[in-house]
Amino acid sequence: MKPVAIFRHVPTEGPGYFADFLDEQKVPWHLIRIDQGDAVPADAIAFSGLVFMGGPMSVNDDSPWIPKTLALIRDAYAKDIPLLGHCLGGQLMCKALGGVVSKNPVKEIGWGQVEVADNAAAQQWFGEIRQFEAFHWHGETFSLPPGATHLLSSLYCANQAYAIGKHLGLQCHVEMTEQMIREWCEAGAQELAASAAGPAVQSALEMQARMRDKVRDLHRVAAQLYRHWLRGLVH
Repeated sequence: MKPVAIFRHVPTEGPGYFADFLDEQKVPWHLIRIDQGDAVPADAIAFSGLVFMGGPMSVNDDSPWIPKTLALIRDAYAKDIPLLGHCLGGQLMCKALGGVVSKNPVKEIGWGQVEVADNAAAQQWFGEIRQFEAFHWHGETFSLPPGATHLLSSLYCANQAYAIGKHLGLQCHVEMTEQMIREWCEAGAQELAASAAGPAVQSALEMQARMRDKVRDLHRVAAQLYRHWLRGLVH
């Protein structure tokens, strides 16, 4: 099988649980470190799927790797190679496929409940899961790209996930590990302090309370989504 390409945009926002899941399923993967200057491939054909992780930047920034990434996403989509985006990754997919990324009404940082939509596509992706506590860290949001089906929402962000056939874009984070949460709280300390008054912003202490149980529950949801996504891989 061709490897799954995983795109990392900052060192602290790696594949997390997704890499563990691929290893458990014996699916090969290759990390492309945009943060270390790795080149964005010009063609998606070398990979069985493309996965884009998060990052603090905006897809509307003028970073030179963004147009190349958008072109690669469109190439994969045209060749029916499955796409999976986490937060920034879901926004990159959205913009590449004709949607719009803009400022969310409020920042969402920390744990927050999300509701699964009542439609056939949501049932295919989430199975019996109707709601769960997701992890959030974003100030922007995506529209639904043309042809996308709405899958998930939260009180403060209407579009938390969408699907276009075998392609999945997420605004929330399901890939989190305990270590990643600790690292994000440390790296984002200034943002947390500046955003503390927001209605959907938790403190580092709140985010790390009962973290082991919350991460374990989140991985159950992630495994459900990742299993469904793997079915579409190009062999």
